Amino acid sequence: MIFRYGIAVSILTVLGCGSAAAGVLPEDRGDVLYHLYDGGGVTIDGPSVLVRKQIGASISVVGNYYVDMVSSASIDVITTASPYTEERKQWSLGMDYLRGNTTMSVNYTSSVESDFDATTYSFSVSQDMFGDLTTLTLSYALGDDIVGASTDPTFERENDRQHYGIGLTQILTRNLISSLNFEVITDEGYLNNPYRSVRYADPGSALGYSYESELYPSTRTSSAVGLRAKYYLPYRAAIEGEYRYFTDTWGIESSTMSLGYTHPWGPWTFSARFRYHDQTGADFFSDLFPYSQATNFRGRDKELSPLTSNTVKLAASYEFIGGAEGWRFLKKATVNASVDILTVDYHEFRDLSTGAGFPGEPLYALEANVFQIFFSFWY
Repeated sequence: MIFRYGIAVSILTVLGCGSAAAGVLPEDRGDVLYHLYDGGGVTIDGPSVLVRKQIGASISVVGNYYVDMVSSASIDVITTASPYTEERKQWSLGMDYLRGNTTMSVNYTSSVESDFDATTYSFSVSQDMFGDLTTLTLSYALGDDIVGASTDPTFERENDRQHYGIGLTQILTRNLISSLNFEVITDEGYLNNPYRSVRYADPGSALGYSYESELYPSTRTSSAVGLRAKYYLPYRAAIEGEYRYFTDTWGIESSTMSLGYTHPWGPWTFSARFRYHDQTGADFFSDLFPYSQATNFRGRDKELSPLTSNTVKLAASYEFIGGAEGWRFLKKATVNASVDILTVDYHEFRDLSTGAGFPGEPLYALEANVFQIFFSFWY
């Protein structure tokens, strides 16, 4: 099962595979991307291709295909299992329909790997109001996941996901735009990892502890509210800030803040962003349980631990085709590159790979880099 570090979301955001803004259909566009994640003993890379095309004055269709190729010897793997390689293929189709000031969008996404299949259907409606100064968006997504295990061909569990969202975008002044978003996600089914174990104190073991399978609740409801504002500076640059608060029924609460700056310079556009994230741990998380089956639910996934992360993103874009005439059938083309420098400090999850021995293992810290390069063509 591929570890998901937000790369899929990042790719879809970069390539513009989301819903169109109300009142305006997305431009005809094609994107070709290569992404690479490297950190914590995990390497994830692969290509992605997106094509968007208008049909008449009211319809825009989009298709996206990308591949994740994974090689993992992460801290989760090397302490309880063997390193592995995996490949995930995903494709999606979508359509936007514009009628007056209303935009309706539908999307279908299918993701397949050897031990995990995910299918997602989504729908959204956006409405421009008050002279196009206000946009209200309602969204819904339904996901159907099937979890397998490479170690057991007969193992098959289901997970159903539902996502509800409402967003309000407001143009406040000539240079300032803001948005407020609220979302609720419900999960029901098999929510833990068939390969991951928890450890418990065992005086009879040479290590001082032993392992048993993790066990999660079968339901989870999470909610998040986010506020974003973007201010356009007189010299065509822009500054953007965002805050997001998250909470769920597993006891996790988190706050995420980011600040970004974008600066154009001739055919170039440069941007920088800093992101800070802090979260509490899940109620049933423990790095070391006092004894076997000590609690009804138990997990040792490091992402359920209290943690703090910092991300610095640097990006540049160069427009090599543009102007009034373009080039042949192309109106504009850009090449874009970015790097995310990520550090995560886990406050209760300990690094067993150091060989320090129980109970002196140090807390685990992750350092990773995410590289992306892609070409965009408008036609």
